[in-house]
Amino acid sequence: MSDIFEIFNSSVSAVLPGDLVRRRVVLNKNTLRIMDRDFDLSNYGDIYVIGAGKASLGMAEEVENILGERIKTGICCVPVKYTELERIEVVETSHPVPDERSVEGAKRAVSILHNTGEKDLVICLFSGGGSSLFVLPTGDITLEDKEKTVSLLLKSGADIREINTVRKHISGVKGGKLAGEAYPSTVITLLISDVVGDDMSVIASGPTVPDETTYADCMSIIDKYGLSPPRRVLEHIKAGIRGDIDETPRSLPNVVNFVMGNNLLALESARKRAEELGYNAIVLSSTLEGEARDVARLLCVVSTEVVHSGNPVGVPACIIAGGETTVRVEGSGKGGRNQELALAFTICVDGIDGIELLSAATDGIDGPTDACGAIVNGGTAERARALGLSPREYLRDNDSYNFHRKVHTILYTGPTHTNVGDVEIILCR
Repeated sequence: MSDIFEIFNSSVSAVLPGDLVRRRVVLNKNTLRIMDRDFDLSNYGDIYVIGAGKASLGMAEEVENILGERIKTGICCVPVKYTELERIEVVETSHPVPDERSVEGAKRAVSILHNTGEKDLVICLFSGGGSSLFVLPTGDITLEDKEKTVSLLLKSGADIREINTVRKHISGVKGGKLAGEAYPSTVITLLISDVVGDDMSVIASGPTVPDETTYADCMSIIDKYGLSPPRRVLEHIKAGIRGDIDETPRSLPNVVNFVMGNNLLALESARKRAEELGYNAIVLSSTLEGEARDVARLLCVVSTEVVHSGNPVGVPACIIAGGETTVRVEGSGKGGRNQELALAFTICVDGIDGIELLSAATDGIDGPTDACGAIVNGGTAERARALGLSPREYLRDNDSYNFHRKVHTILYTGPTHTNVGDVEIILCR
């Protein structure tokens, strides 16, 4: 195994959902300790579990191991049902494009919550991917309307906060509305963050988190990117601006949210492994945002500085960063933000020896592809040209997937069943 891939594996291993819950949730007789807070289970009646997201099944499995028969029932909506549970129903729904299974899963969750009472405890488990896996369009908005709206936002280059702001206002379960369905039960939510800055209201579009965004914010986002969403979506947002429809809840009683793991935790594990392998390692940032090709240029500047001057860290060096970039899709190609970043980096470091980059999604799935990212170096562009390929043309067409596939720089891991955003690892020798 190459050093760069071994370092990446370490980052993913640090944020596996079952391990995160095992380390942070402990039951001692009737006391359930979650991180630094205790809950006396003798104060509650039945316990219900609701989950959705790429990392939710791993969390659900460990929660069931901890609570066992205390759980009355529950449901967990996931992209891949890799195991069954005894007390919690596991259902496969759709990602990245929601389908009727996503709607049915959300409806069944709401139905469970309608049977809960004031003395009951609802444990929710959400992670990245939950926005597509757990869907309930509101008003007369259809699933097709929602799909078209989100597709427009994704292709526009809007960031996850902007995308989820709109999602929350056209959903019956996001933006704190799921917690509203559970009221007056107590709700405890365990979150694994794929969001820069760990804003809990953005993770899976915040089903149990108070929301400060507004319908006016939605319209500003639509105008900013020059979008034309379906008529029913526009009418719904305009009705919200007029005050004909309630805003998402600003406060939620009886709700406590915890972040179990995040991107920085993955990056710190990568740094530790890099140091064990003999590199001078530095975590540059866990908050990378912006256009993937712009971030690639920034990382190129940093890595070439390291090679030429030893600043900010001497060679052999490992520069580690993470976050979530965006791609404004203007071409007709195929790819994801990590593959696009790696392709742009290929162009930036063309002909420079001693620099290698891995950019990958920690969930194992980069955009609408079966790859998680790519590994490139200063010789990748020359190898591409020897094959008759133009890196710039592939970047112009947003066709990073086919570029990396043809040059054999593409990276496959398959689903990792966790999700804390993206990781960039640069080795400088």
